[in-house]
Amino acid sequence: MNEHHVTRRALLGLGLGASTLALGAFPALAQGSDKPIRMVLPISAGSGVDTIARAVAPALTKSFGQPVVIENLPGAGGITGAAVVAKAAPDGSTLGLFSNNHVINPAVYKKMPFDAVNDFTPISVIGATPLVLVATRSLPARNVKELVALLKAKPDDYNMASSGNGTIIHLAGVLFLEQAGVQARHIPYKGTGPMVTDLVGGQVQFGVVALPAIQQHIKSGAVVAIGLCGATRSPAAPEVPTIAEQGLPDYDVAGWFAVVGPARMPAAEVARTHDAFVKAFASPEVAEAMAKQGNVVKPSSPEDATRFFRSEAARYAALARKANVSLD
Repeated sequence: MNEHHVTRRALLGLGLGASTLALGAFPALAQGSDKPIRMVLPISAGSGVDTIARAVAPALTKSFGQPVVIENLPGAGGITGAAVVAKAAPDGSTLGLFSNNHVINPAVYKKMPFDAVNDFTPISVIGATPLVLVATRSLPARNVKELVALLKAKPDDYNMASSGNGTIIHLAGVLFLEQAGVQARHIPYKGTGPMVTDLVGGQVQFGVVALPAIQQHIKSGAVVAIGLCGATRSPAAPEVPTIAEQGLPDYDVAGWFAVVGPARMPAAEVARTHDAFVKAFASPEVAEAMAKQGNVVKPSSPEDATRFFRSEAARYAALARKANVSLD
């Protein structure tokens, strides 16, 4: 089953450096323009990618030499916001910061308003963010063994939250249930923010969340970290063991985040955008923030980003079939 895993290793094999794509028909924005760059996040405020975007936004404004405005446009597993980027003019004024969900959607939605690869310009897969399985504080489980025992004893009594049907958070939870040989009722939310609110409040019992989005609640004791989803522990939460080291050795799921633009962006604008993001994420203040959140930053080239999008789309299609996830 390893071939179905969303692994951090695949991401970290991507190369560095800027390169160019075919020229489009639209002129690039002049550097230092007063016109703001609209960075669309197809997810709700409070998610892992949202936390990353807000940490890097000031540095992006400096590296672009023009304002960068973040706009959260959640809905339909990220399709709503992605559609806005797909329809935007390819002049660099509208960009998207996307996660795994972007290439998962074609595998789980029967109808898509765009092609997840060909209707966009992948500019760089910036890095990976750790996911963590957490439980509400009132649940009498503090590790994988205890959680699995509860789910086996009362298979119809517990709810597993997700940030939405067919999202990476959902599929990561499904993969955990499958490998542990247990079941739970799936409760999909409209984004990470409301999901986390109900986990903290005890309305749902457990679920997978991006570490940056739940870290403060783990530290405060509001929720319990059952285990990290990646293959290795995170420097941002070294005390949290992985799920793999707690008895599910094949479990390895990581999130990633990437900057994209509309299709047919001019080569010069692709290169400028790529370089601006690389510079911003390399700045000391952003590097420190990423380290605290546990994110692994290693920006890829545009060509590698395109190849990565295609390979990940195929990987998730296989996982979605195995999880039997299909949405209208």
